[in-house]
Amino acid sequence: MTWVTGADGSAYGVTNLPYGVFVHGEREPRIGVRIGDFVLDLAGAEAAGLVLAAGALGRPTLNAFMALGRPQWTAVRQRLTELLTDPAHRAAVEPLLVPLGEVRLLLPFEVADYVDFYSSEHHAANVGQIFRPGQPPLLPNWRHLPIGYHGRAGTVVVSGTPVTRPCGQRPGPEGPTYGPSARLDIEAEVGFVVGVPSPLGSRVSVDDFADHVFGVVLVNDWSARDIQAWEYQPLGPFLGKSFATSVSAWVTPLDALADAFRPGPEQDPPVADYLRDVPHLGLDLRLQVEWNGERVSEPPFATMYWTPAQQLAHLTVNGASLRTGDLYASGTVSGPERGQVGSFLELTWGGAEPVKLDGGTRTFLEDGDTVTITATAPGPDGTTVALGEVTGTILPAR
Repeated sequence: MTWVTGADGSAYGVTNLPYGVFVHGEREPRIGVRIGDFVLDLAGAEAAGLVLAAGALGRPTLNAFMALGRPQWTAVRQRLTELLTDPAHRAAVEPLLVPLGEVRLLLPFEVADYVDFYSSEHHAANVGQIFRPGQPPLLPNWRHLPIGYHGRAGTVVVSGTPVTRPCGQRPGPEGPTYGPSARLDIEAEVGFVVGVPSPLGSRVSVDDFADHVFGVVLVNDWSARDIQAWEYQPLGPFLGKSFATSVSAWVTPLDALADAFRPGPEQDPPVADYLRDVPHLGLDLRLQVEWNGERVSEPPFATMYWTPAQQLAHLTVNGASLRTGDLYASGTVSGPERGQVGSFLELTWGGAEPVKLDGGTRTFLEDGDTVTITATAPGPDGTTVALGEVTGTILPAR
């Protein structure tokens, strides 16, 4: 129970406490945690001696705090829980609470590198059927390793940032043409933010996942399917993905999701030794996708074939180093049913089956469309934990 008005019973109670960076009035960016419909100013709390984090909470991004490591993350979380539940601290803490409606949220961490995986068997099978009809939907390597690619860290943007329709080369019957993408799509994903780095030449074990990963964000990896279709062979995604990747403004700490870990799908054939995570645990996150305010899909993250720990182990198995602020995303989250897919490519089956929305139909995104992705997870004692939403509106090509 917390003394903060309205926080008990909400999905942003003391069992959650996600971190973000905000601007209030004319002040400089500050780190905070969300509690109900308020933001607790952690820069102010550390300056007042209420929380100890070696000065890291006074920085304009989360990177310095994330680099401190799990013992410090846990200690600060415990202290924040104490401050927000014990009425004895109310007089000192209450002046540091800022109404959520008065703040502007920024990108919470400086992105070092960005990697996107392809870890949903249902999504991979759907895409295989759409792009390679009559052939096996999964390629031979898919069940042996988490497929991934390096994205562009510089175009990761915070939720609410408008997305300009990208231009590029697109396939056509007479050869490629240049112009705005006509098949602009979403990818509903879950991202993992690295706090503790690793040395070049070493690798991170599946058992060390929680020692390196600070928390979780929601991701929309916007995708220009026509640009992607022309460029991706033989090297994979490039301009069709790199124009914008939106992330939620709140980073949910792993500790807030302790009750959401569940056994992942059985993996057959058996995976390589470095990918063998025992127990084999994924996360029971329930995503919702809204297109212009209408819910069109509910992707279940618990069905993901490759777990976050396996993705991190594979990312580093060749000796690639981790850096504080690295972001790696799950890839599109899709379940076995049409109403559980995480892309409009699947929802409309390549554009062949338009979706009815209020005021018309859609196959892919039109200028002015807004997409919002939310998610919840089970918390302790029947509570619900919300992950911060990620939203974006499409602007016309320049």
